[in-house]
Amino acid sequence: MSVETAEVYSNPTEESLDWQPPMPPTDLIFDDGEPLESNRHRVAMNLLIRSLKHYWVERTNFFIGGNMFVYYSSKQARNRDFKGPDFFVALDVPSDPTRLGWVVWEENGRYPDMIVELLSDSTESQDLGEKKQLYERVFKTKDYFVFHPFKVKSLQGWHLDSDNGYQPIEPNPQGWLWCQSLELWVGTWNGMVEDDNAFWLRFYDSDGNLVLLPEEAQKERADSERQARLNAIPQLREMGLSVEQIAQALSLSVEEVEEL
Repeated sequence: MSVETAEVYSNPTEESLDWQPPMPPTDLIFDDGEPLESNRHRVAMNLLIRSLKHYWVERTNFFIGGNMFVYYSSKQARNRDFKGPDFFVALDVPSDPTRLGWVVWEENGRYPDMIVELLSDSTESQDLGEKKQLYERVFKTKDYFVFHPFKVKSLQGWHLDSDNGYQPIEPNPQGWLWCQSLELWVGTWNGMVEDDNAFWLRFYDSDGNLVLLPEEAQKERADSERQARLNAIPQLREMGLSVEQIAQALSLSVEEVEEL
């Protein structure tokens, strides 16, 4: 190093002391106007969002995003290189519903912990190629899953190994994949959702129970309560109550009581 160069480094000018790193862009776009591939893709995304939010209704330390841009670098933002996972979960963060997108430099450097991409014929190669590499190498997202809503056997998943990158998740006998970050199974379920009878991607708890939508949980409670009332009918009959009295006591119809 020359003397002149040494003097420059040892005696910084006032101008150099005032230098600040460039600020990230603030004119971010959060909606590119592009719809999801199909109505089934939309329903599949909302099914994951609504069921997990209901399952974690008492928690406030997570954020779930759906079809939402993730901004992770100034270069990406300037180039309008949009990256929007179909579904993602970030753990141990405030549940702020006002977020328009996930901006990494505004989230203390946090990236999604779990991502699901809903494949389509036009995006499958990107989701299994470029996006998978991005989530593995840049986001370092712990668990990544892909599923094509029109292809039953398309579910795949990978868990991040710190030394070897994404490693395939082995399915259990039901074909479900364990998501370590959420401590839930990810698997398919056949049934009717929004008038569409199909195989849907769903969550299951560690005991194998389906993670329910709010309306499914409400129906399950109602069915359980009704069954408990029906089970009480024989005892009330033994007490000598009439059919009408039993129906009134249990909030059942006369026809329901007579059937038993």
